[in-house]
Amino acid sequence: MLNRNIPKIHRSIFALAVAAALSVLGAWSASAQDAEAPPRQTWSFHGPFGTYDPAQLQRGFKIYREVCSNCHSIKLLSFRNLAEPGGPGFTEAQASAVAATFQVTAGPNDQGQMFQRPGQISDYFPPPFANDQAARAALGGKLPPDMSVLAKARGYEAGFPYFIFDAFKMYQEGGPDYIHAILTGYADAPAGFALPPGGQYNKYFPGHAIGMPKPLTDGQVEYTDGTPATVDQYGRDVSAFLMWAAEPTLNARHRLGFQVMIFLIVFTGLLYMTKKKLWHDVLHDPELEKPRAST
Repeated sequence: MLNRNIPKIHRSIFALAVAAALSVLGAWSASAQDAEAPPRQTWSFHGPFGTYDPAQLQRGFKIYREVCSNCHSIKLLSFRNLAEPGGPGFTEAQASAVAATFQVTAGPNDQGQMFQRPGQISDYFPPPFANDQAARAALGGKLPPDMSVLAKARGYEAGFPYFIFDAFKMYQEGGPDYIHAILTGYADAPAGFALPPGGQYNKYFPGHAIGMPKPLTDGQVEYTDGTPATVDQYGRDVSAFLMWAAEPTLNARHRLGFQVMIFLIVFTGLLYMTKKKLWHDVLHDPELEKPRAST
């Protein structure tokens, strides 16, 4: 009786596995059809040897400061991060000067009241609104997301089998690709597409109806290093800056990973040579090489 039931159990397990795989593939297909996948960009920080470009981070910070900071906070980033290694490359004096241009809520004072003062290098970037309710009231009920970890929290699912290829290529830039695509994806709505009140059409945004008006136009922000002042370039620069804001220690992590790999290679070689040394006499013992007499 037991032997007869085994094939049935195997068939049931196989059927459940196939059903689960089909459901996952269906979910991936639905996700892929919800919004057009953005084109993948070339980033200096891609791969295990990638590093941030300080000049690009400085341009991206300029975009955030002059455009994005009017609505979006970046509350997990402090002014001192601007002067840390692997970042935009500001000096401490420059970071302090940037901090002084912001007003930070401090206190309480001797009278028990909060007050405003110029920012210091130890402060975090202050939000543009006092609280979420104030942000909604100023922006027609919409709450703009905080940008501190936006580049790590957003992205697109590649689907099967592409996510397997991405694992081998060490592709982790879905967030910057997403941000760049959203900033450059504004277009006229196709015929028959109904936009909600205050909505904008964006070919890369899930559902294609986004509440944020188009934030960038060509020539809006002036670059002093000769970089083209285009929406595409703005999108690249601010996406790289937000990637750094979400992972400011990426350069150090890549460097440490490379050092660990070198250590493991050397350690493996030492172990192999030690094994050969220890077992050399045993493997070449003439007594062990003599054939044993049969009993």
